[in-house]
Amino acid sequence: MSGGVVTASVIGPLLCSVCNVRPRSRVVKSRARSTKRCYRLAVPAILDRLQILQRLVAFDTTSSKSNLACVDFLCELLDRPGVRLRRLPSPDGSKANLLVELGPPSDARRSGLMLSGHTDVVPALEPDWSSDPFTLTADGDRLAGRGSADMKGFIALAVETARNVELARLRAPLALLFTYDEEVGTLGAQRFAAEWSKTEPLPRLCVIGEPTSLGVVRMHKGHLKLRVVLRGAPAHSSMPHLGRNAIETAARAVAALGALRDTLREERSEWSDYFGEVPCVTLNVARIEGGVAVNVVPERCVIDVGLRLLPGMRSTEMIARVRAALEASIGTSPDGVTYTLEENGDSPPLLSPADAPHAALLCALVGQTEGRGVAYASDGGPLQALAIDSVLFGPGSIDVAHRANEWLPRAEFDRASGILARAVEHFCGHSSEKGGATA
Repeated sequence: MSGGVVTASVIGPLLCSVCNVRPRSRVVKSRARSTKRCYRLAVPAILDRLQILQRLVAFDTTSSKSNLACVDFLCELLDRPGVRLRRLPSPDGSKANLLVELGPPSDARRSGLMLSGHTDVVPALEPDWSSDPFTLTADGDRLAGRGSADMKGFIALAVETARNVELARLRAPLALLFTYDEEVGTLGAQRFAAEWSKTEPLPRLCVIGEPTSLGVVRMHKGHLKLRVVLRGAPAHSSMPHLGRNAIETAARAVAALGALRDTLREERSEWSDYFGEVPCVTLNVARIEGGVAVNVVPERCVIDVGLRLLPGMRSTEMIARVRAALEASIGTSPDGVTYTLEENGDSPPLLSPADAPHAALLCALVGQTEGRGVAYASDGGPLQALAIDSVLFGPGSIDVAHRANEWLPRAEFDRASGILARAVEHFCGHSSEKGGATA
């Protein structure tokens, strides 16, 4: 396919007659269904994976916005007799996780397979986009659009795989889990893990479709977010002795955090060799805010810190080390400035077993010898609380995610379709391939 917008005339009839019309404008409530069910969309009976991806990209599911219209669309694509759909709302009801279950219910053996992806995307505010970020655009082998790689391409493949399944032939459950707010701290997955009933087992094996260029990843770092809040006392800058300068004390705190960063840089764990150029815990002093005017002694200063923990590490232990560093530098500040240390988010590291069967199968299908490690976090970290062993595997590269002109290689997109079909056949006992690409 040559360069240009992937329009309805190219890839077949779509929900909208013009490809850049947002699908949320076509949502109508189904009168024939319970209000607990999804909303009815005028979705064609047959959509291929490229058409599904086009529709998914057209939903602006930036993390600051609702994903409900996208969830409606996924429900309508997947809803049929024998498929169990559960919409699990966020605390304010503006977003939802979606769990889709096919085949026999999971039991104590927890066999079968789960395919998971996050529906949210990062903002598309970069000025150098070559096309509308929310219109899937083809340029040779590249399918460009916000979320095409991270990770609506994988969601389209998971939906395609589930739609091709003959339910009566499934011998083990197939589950799909689509989450919200992964990009801002794995919030949807954390809520799912916290609220899911432990009496309702789910498949133990999970494939999360992060863009790994079809590499198999069984471990990743976590992301711990901390905030240091320093409080002094304001005064006119002509009388500084009457105030307590929070920013000056913050400077000593930043120096202490830098010293801790240097110490962490030299430390290693048994998993360090999996993380290439960055085999250590990283500490990033990411943001500082303080003061109100140049003629006022600043009363308050805030320091935001991010730490990337290695697999097997506990956030409580790292928080204790940060607190100790702060206490040593500013805990007994002679200027009377006080501080608090707050946890702003904790996405745990992931570590799945080396002999995990889904990792072994995917490695065999792509010619990889063992699972790898990556430095970013995913929903796989929180899902460990449900004793779910996740591997990351999907088309596209993390190197182009979160950037202008994010793109997905069409060849990887097509190849992944066949690989997922074979994984479902292996773990669920059903062949869902319908002329898809082979591994």
